[in-house]
Amino acid sequence: MYVIKFRPLISKQLFSTANKLAARSVSSTPTVGGISFKLSDEQKSFVELADKFSKEEIIPKAAHYDRTGEYPWEVIRKAHDLGLTLGGIPQEFGGLGLSLLEICLVGERLAYGCSGITTAMNANELGQAPLLLFGTQEQKREYLGRMTQKDNDGNPIMCAYCVTEPGTGSDVSGVRTKAVKNADGNFVINGQKMWITNGHKANWYFVLARTNPDPKAPASKSFTGFLVDRDTPGIIVGRKEINMGQRCSDTRGITFEDVVVPAKNILGEENGGFKIAMGAFDLTRPPVACGATGVAARALDEATKYALERKAFGTQIANFQAIQFKLADMAIGVETARIAYQRAAWEFDQGRRNTYYASVAKCYAGMIANKNASEAVQIFGGAGFNSEYPVEKLMRDAKIYQIYEGTEEIQKMIIAKEHFAKTTGTSR
Repeated sequence: MYVIKFRPLISKQLFSTANKLAARSVSSTPTVGGISFKLSDEQKSFVELADKFSKEEIIPKAAHYDRTGEYPWEVIRKAHDLGLTLGGIPQEFGGLGLSLLEICLVGERLAYGCSGITTAMNANELGQAPLLLFGTQEQKREYLGRMTQKDNDGNPIMCAYCVTEPGTGSDVSGVRTKAVKNADGNFVINGQKMWITNGHKANWYFVLARTNPDPKAPASKSFTGFLVDRDTPGIIVGRKEINMGQRCSDTRGITFEDVVVPAKNILGEENGGFKIAMGAFDLTRPPVACGATGVAARALDEATKYALERKAFGTQIANFQAIQFKLADMAIGVETARIAYQRAAWEFDQGRRNTYYASVAKCYAGMIANKNASEAVQIFGGAGFNSEYPVEKLMRDAKIYQIYEGTEEIQKMIIAKEHFAKTTGTSR
């Protein structure tokens, strides 16, 4: 059983900044000048805070957590106290109520320090997304309210998105976990989930389960989303998976054996969960893209610094055109990925459907993170293949951005479908 304690108050200055951002986001109108990439003073303050935290708290500890695989509670506690994990929670529930664009601006700087620590820290964004978009006020007050608090050990409350299964992966329509209504009107869940980030650390889960007994029913009418407390009897948490990269992130399998969930914990409508699970990605894919951009930017900076220090054939290797072209391509990728995630987040903040832009950003930024990390290793040469230098970790960490929250191939399918719909008015 979790004992909830109120978290320490975030500094008055930080809340004052958040209030200014919230007021601006509500009252602002389009400027006559049109498109602008200029950040407000309040936005700059948040980005500077995240950058400082990344350099002082994340980068110095990143290698340790990568080697040991320990969950980075120390870093997460400090980030929570500064409000860095509370940006997406509305102020009425105790968060900062930042826009998605502002969350992404902060997220890029954090992932620059270590994407593994940042994934552990910000996995709540995915778990919270269905609740933010489709929850009732009562559900938000209960479950989002928890996210601003700490447990009896002084650790921030975490949550998890429990959808992926061993045999489904990106095929969410293939989910086999079932929820059956009992005589009391509650639901009994049985099934197994896999690759659940924060699976062991979560206080509660968003769980997608099949509730329509008709095997021929379409996916849109087959599943229901549930809010499930972690300490509910029948939940079995598997071993921590040892992954190629982002090793301090807690990834587990979760088994549900006759887990009883009250009907009040249904999110949205019964049999309407598929839309909820998919809709959450429009909110969460821009933050994934910003994380990939942070990794790409870090790879560029490390490679540039090394190229200016390393000498070969009597000169700095930065003087060789081959190296310059690599760095130029890496810089192009970072700048383009950054614009892509900012556009996707901005579209969401305008209240428009951003599915197309979110998939473009997630797909492209994931590719650039992998390309830049690989090129950084190449520029480092033999040193890049050694674990004493930071770029081999970047290369391992980057790969997951082409896999989780929808693989690169899934993103391209979505992009093509949206493209045809825009072009011809029909989908393929």
